[in-house]
Amino acid sequence: MRIVLLGPPASGKGTQGRAIAAQMGLNYLSTGALLREAIDNRCELGLAAEPILARGGYLPDALMEPILGEWLVRHDDKNGWVLDGFPRSLGQAQYLDQWLSSHGKKLDMAITLAAPYEDLVSRIRSRVECPDCRWSGKTDELRDAEFCPTCGGLATARHDDSEENYKNRYAEYVAYTLPVIDFYREAGSLLSVSANGTREVISAEIFSHLAAKS
Repeated sequence: MRIVLLGPPASGKGTQGRAIAAQMGLNYLSTGALLREAIDNRCELGLAAEPILARGGYLPDALMEPILGEWLVRHDDKNGWVLDGFPRSLGQAQYLDQWLSSHGKKLDMAITLAAPYEDLVSRIRSRVECPDCRWSGKTDELRDAEFCPTCGGLATARHDDSEENYKNRYAEYVAYTLPVIDFYREAGSLLSVSANGTREVISAEIFSHLAAKS
């Protein structure tokens, strides 16, 4: 299956994306984790992305589309994939649609996670990420209050999780990603899920729809 995950920052896309990929044996891409890793490594992509992400902006389509295209060439195998963080603009959605069409394939489902703004702001105050394996979650999920539950690395707050930065990122989401949600709704491939429940409840709802689709 080929699935995209949409939703505002801190809506749980990473958590649900990894769960879907693990349970269904799909390849998984978090564009946010990829970009943060590039920044940490000080590579060309990271240097270009850093000032944009620091102010809560989205990377331009001209930069993101080649990155996604290269990833798809390497990972679009018989297992399929889950994309978390792409597409984030209507142009990117159209790029993905054209890429799939040119390869004789189609998107199976676009899943959007929805939650009230104030709940999302509250979430970022306790969100942490492991710089080693890129696991992300909440502080109450850490081992001994500071270590990644997956690899044991020291997890810390994300550098882009200040409340001012979040306001900017949310505004970008409203401006650029809401039209993507409308795009997939009109195409008949959108599943809208409330992100207010526990991760287990949210996963159960998503998997029930995926099971019916597969």
